[in-house]
Amino acid sequence: MADNKTTSPKKRKALGRGLGALLQDSPQKKSTGEGSESAHPVAGIFEISIDEIQVNPFQPRVNFDKDALGELAESIKVQGIIQPITVRRLSDKEYQLISGERRYQASKMAGLEMIPAYVRTANDQQMLEMALIENIQRENLNALEIAHSYQRLLSECNLKQEQLGDRVGKNRTTVNNYLRLLKLPPDIQAGIRDQRISMGHARALVNIEDVDKQLAIFNKTLEEELSVRKVEALVKDLNSPKDDPPEEKDKPGLDPVKKYELGKLQQKLASHFGTRVSLKADGKDKGEIKIPFHSTDDLNRILEILDLI
Repeated sequence: MADNKTTSPKKRKALGRGLGALLQDSPQKKSTGEGSESAHPVAGIFEISIDEIQVNPFQPRVNFDKDALGELAESIKVQGIIQPITVRRLSDKEYQLISGERRYQASKMAGLEMIPAYVRTANDQQMLEMALIENIQRENLNALEIAHSYQRLLSECNLKQEQLGDRVGKNRTTVNNYLRLLKLPPDIQAGIRDQRISMGHARALVNIEDVDKQLAIFNKTLEEELSVRKVEALVKDLNSPKDDPPEEKDKPGLDPVKKYELGKLQQKLASHFGTRVSLKADGKDKGEIKIPFHSTDDLNRILEILDLI
């Protein structure tokens, strides 16, 4: 009689060093008896019913792009599931999603009844850790989302920064650079979230201690579309001690924030008078305003605006 044993499917290489380590099969405590242990998968890759799967309560990702989800559903109808989802078994016919919620949701949209899944063992903390790490490994995350995920791994999974670095395959300095973004004021964090500024811009801004100056340079960056290098230069100039030559000490220069504010005021004056206006000031809040005119009519026009004639 032929041997009816089936061969186990080949396991795919897990994504990421940290996630791979977490997804290693571990001995499972028996909670439903020997009969159910043998009748239902404990660890490996299996086809399981979509209706038996619960979503992950620890999923850090809340919003899914509906159009992208629809495109994935159409692809699944044609190609099927290329990479299995990952679940843990809760009972005989009950599983909980660990990672792969986009594939799971798209498979439901595509009308699949069965879905290939890695069945793993994991406790609640491991569930949270795996979900966060998988979330970090997405390519379209912005720097602030990564920073929040790192913070949750530290606080909710009781990891140290060195352990966190090992989990996500980053060195401690990189991890710390992301975490520092959470110290920025809400307006700048929103700018990172909405991809109005890059990680490089944010790393420069976080080195400014004064919040008002941070916001001033942030707004200047947006309005003038400054490069990362330009912002770094502004921050360096702002933070550098003013060691002027002796003959120049009585003429302190303006810091970048005041320069920015004066520039905005100069633009308003130019718009108000309808001509180019020169506005100069020194570090002692002294200066001058020049309003040029090009003819007698032009002078009269400016005098009318000043309500002098």
